[in-house]
Amino acid sequence: MGNVFSIQCGDALIGRCWDCVAGQALYVCQLEDNLQELETARDKLRELSNDVMRMVISEEAPQTVQLDRVGGWLSRVDATITEVNSLLNRATRERQKLCLAGCCSKNCKSTYMFGKSVSRSLKHVVGLMSEGEFKEVVISAPAVQLQANLEALRTARRELWASKQDVKRKVDLEEGQQKKALQQVLLWLSMAEAMITEAEELERDGPQQVQKLLAGDISNYMFVGRVAKKLEDVIALKAKGDFKEVVERTLPEPVVVRNVNPTVGTESTLDEAWSFITGDQVGIFGIYGMGGVGKTTLLTQINNRFATISNNFDVLIWAVVSKDLKLEKIQEQIWKKIGFLDDKWEKKSLREKADDIFHALSRKKFVLLLDDIWQRVDLEEIGVPLPTRQNRCKIVFTTRSYRVGRQMEAEKMIKVKPLDWEEAWALFQKKVGDIDLDIVPLAQDVAKECRGLPIALITIGRAMASRITREEWKHALKVLRSSASSLPVMEDEVFQDMEVEVFVRLKFSYDSLSSDKVKSCFLYCSLFPEDFEIHKRGLVNYWICENFGDRNESYSIICSLVGACLLEEQGQHVKMHDVIRDMALWIACKYEKEKHKFFVKAGAQLTQVSEVGTWEGSKRMSLMANSFERIHEVPRCPDLLTLFLSDNRLLREIGDGFFQFMDMLNVLDLSGTCIRELPMGISKLNSLQYLNLSGTLIRQLPVELKMLVNLKYLNLEDALDLNMIPRGVISSLSSLQVLEMVDVGVFAVQEGEDNILREDKIIEELQCLEHLNVLSSTIKSVSGLQSYINTLTLLNCTRSLRLELFPGPQSLNIWWLTNMKNLEVLVIVGGGNSEDLDVDVVMEEIETHDDAGGGLGNSMISRETCFNSLNTLNLMGSLRLKDLTWIILAPNLTDLHVGNNNHIEEIISAEKLDDVQVGDENFNPFFKLEYLNLENLPELKRIYPKALSFPSLKQIDVYECPQLKKLPLNSSSANGGKVKIEAEERWWKDVEWEDDSTKTTFLPCFVPSRRWY
Repeated sequence: MGNVFSIQCGDALIGRCWDCVAGQALYVCQLEDNLQELETARDKLRELSNDVMRMVISEEAPQTVQLDRVGGWLSRVDATITEVNSLLNRATRERQKLCLAGCCSKNCKSTYMFGKSVSRSLKHVVGLMSEGEFKEVVISAPAVQLQANLEALRTARRELWASKQDVKRKVDLEEGQQKKALQQVLLWLSMAEAMITEAEELERDGPQQVQKLLAGDISNYMFVGRVAKKLEDVIALKAKGDFKEVVERTLPEPVVVRNVNPTVGTESTLDEAWSFITGDQVGIFGIYGMGGVGKTTLLTQINNRFATISNNFDVLIWAVVSKDLKLEKIQEQIWKKIGFLDDKWEKKSLREKADDIFHALSRKKFVLLLDDIWQRVDLEEIGVPLPTRQNRCKIVFTTRSYRVGRQMEAEKMIKVKPLDWEEAWALFQKKVGDIDLDIVPLAQDVAKECRGLPIALITIGRAMASRITREEWKHALKVLRSSASSLPVMEDEVFQDMEVEVFVRLKFSYDSLSSDKVKSCFLYCSLFPEDFEIHKRGLVNYWICENFGDRNESYSIICSLVGACLLEEQGQHVKMHDVIRDMALWIACKYEKEKHKFFVKAGAQLTQVSEVGTWEGSKRMSLMANSFERIHEVPRCPDLLTLFLSDNRLLREIGDGFFQFMDMLNVLDLSGTCIRELPMGISKLNSLQYLNLSGTLIRQLPVELKMLVNLKYLNLEDALDLNMIPRGVISSLSSLQVLEMVDVGVFAVQEGEDNILREDKIIEELQCLEHLNVLSSTIKSVSGLQSYINTLTLLNCTRSLRLELFPGPQSLNIWWLTNMKNLEVLVIVGGGNSEDLDVDVVMEEIETHDDAGGGLGNSMISRETCFNSLNTLNLMGSLRLKDLTWIILAPNLTDLHVGNNNHIEEIISAEKLDDVQVGDENFNPFFKLEYLNLENLPELKRIYPKALSFPSLKQIDVYECPQLKKLPLNSSSANGGKVKIEAEERWWKDVEWEDDSTKTTFLPCFVPSRRWY
């Protein structure tokens, strides 16, 4: 028997084979039908192609071109018809191969391939026919089209300019007392101005682009589209400028109440000044008198009276002039009150700013209070309209000189005289406190030596507050009586005889300071310009590096100087009364010159550094806030300890030899200058302990800086261009205690293994600083932050931290930062690449109960786990967070700024708050909050679930938060409405109040925002 061979096939395999065979058979069975359809479709396609060609021929002209898509379609049609004709020519032969009624072929493979080609061509022809429906087949040539659009743009731009002028004239005509332009009108005018400028630029460049296109150069074909788009925009903007109303009636600007110490004996003088303000006879009047007699106090009382007495003035403006007269500074103070101060306005010329101010003030009934004038101020040059009987505006100023008052063309001059005896004695008693009866006669004699001057009565009275024996009072009286007689005669343009008499009496307070160290600290404050606000922390850092004392002792000295009325406290800043500063300079530069050797030209408007020979022998020098651009001199200052060159905004260059003969220099402040590199000679400053380069344009720290081994303080903050710090420079500063590096190298960081500004390198350097106790820095990645917080030596010294532009979908757990026990300032900034950055708190160290998934679950918030030192929080940009409930962990927060976030719905979530046991049913997370700024938060609906007391609140700013309808306030919040609320008027009108009493309380607190949206 033969072999038996068998194949076993599954059903699935048989099915697949059948599908394949059947599919191929269709191409054979349908071949005849497909050939007929293909021939018909070819004819229709040819007819359509002929129609399109006739359209092209009829519409083409010398200034038009055929559309590329039309030409491409016609080419594809020609190729396809050729291909179809070829197939149809083969059809006779392929038909002869068919058998079994056309369902089979004598050559299956050949017929199958032919049938498939026919089917594919048929589909292609049908597709081309559907593509051939053209509404237009030619367009104007690019050059012609551009030329036409440029002409249309020119016409539209002129029409927009005319509309802008019409709207502006309408505003000028209707705007006036208690009427101002609508924000939408101002925004339209601003947009129109910008649009006109942009259109003019395109028109200017247009002819050159037309010539290029005519020459066949289409490299900048995008320009054609830009012109077309700008034409559409101009036409659309013009259509939006049809305003039915351009102004609205407004309430008078709220008065900013200024702090003033209680006084005695000024009522009659205040009433006289007020009568000039309310009457029609006097437009300009001055208040004059010797330094320290109370002129600024009287002006402040006038200012504050506007807040309590009804009046019909539109705006009250306060501006400080000071000895170093700067018209731009006065303009800035005025414009802050009546306009919108931004970079664009600051770049304008003096004349342009004056025009803006004049335009705004000429439509208002204003009162301008100018404090501390030393020479004639040209009001016209500033832009201030002069008061007239018609406008009934008022200008009031203070000056020490009657002559200056007359130069100001004052119609009346009010002299502020020293207090009479009864008033002087009352003020002196108030400052001293209880006085034993047997000491009263001596105390009265001491008070009489103050000659009725309030500032002398206050400072000397405070100095005597702790003296309880007759011997102490006798000694004080002896000192006061002997100082004047022993005073050397001085003829000086700064220190006049009358002023010197005041200084002699004020010097008693200086002499009464507890030690020479405290006296040196007091005189140190005179190095700053007049009216300069000195940051307490900055002052402490100076003093530490001057070896006046440690941090705690330095803060204690500030408190003692404030207590002695020799410094004025203003939040985190202190400043010197101008008379006290003059007295300090008189002591340091004149009376005890050989001892202190001060050289002070701060704010003196110097345009060049000269007479460096006079610097020799100086111990402390201040050339702050001047206008010189370079220093090439080589001064010989072997005894110089302190040099302030800060805030010289034009200073770009310091010669390499400048520091050659300053071997003893302790403190060097170059902050706020435009220097791009440090002079080589800086490496010779072996004694230097303080170096401030913040806000400079420096690009690289020189390697030679590592020679400054005694440096305790280095500030690089806001050195935005700094892109390179060589390896070993920071780690070599072995004495460094304070390093401030927030916003360093913002624009770019130079690549290279030796550049420690790369996050993976800088931590290594910081770990080498054994004495570092204050650190501020910027971190730009979650991984960088994790490395940072895992470095225990950095946690306790971190005071300020900026987390910026974390890219990609990541989570930032705020709980990671709780080990930074001294963290005071936290800034989190998101950018376009950080939309997916999830910011929240996941508690890792506290046991959670029901909420095992993390977040603010059922946990007792203990003080040990809070951000107890955090006082400032700033969150900006695209961060994925719905609320900021975790800020309840920061009980000492004073400043909260949240802005530019499209996700946040609540500041503190009611739902999450209910889940947290805070240990106190009266818990107030904003107990110490002073400033709340909410900006561009389109989804924000609520700040807090209920009204809070806000006992420390000073200001609320709300911008572009359309869904925020209610503030967490009641009638007793913010000490009964002692707060400023700045927002858009359209938002303010829709605010919902707790009750009518709350509304009445806070309506006067509103200040309309001058931002343009």
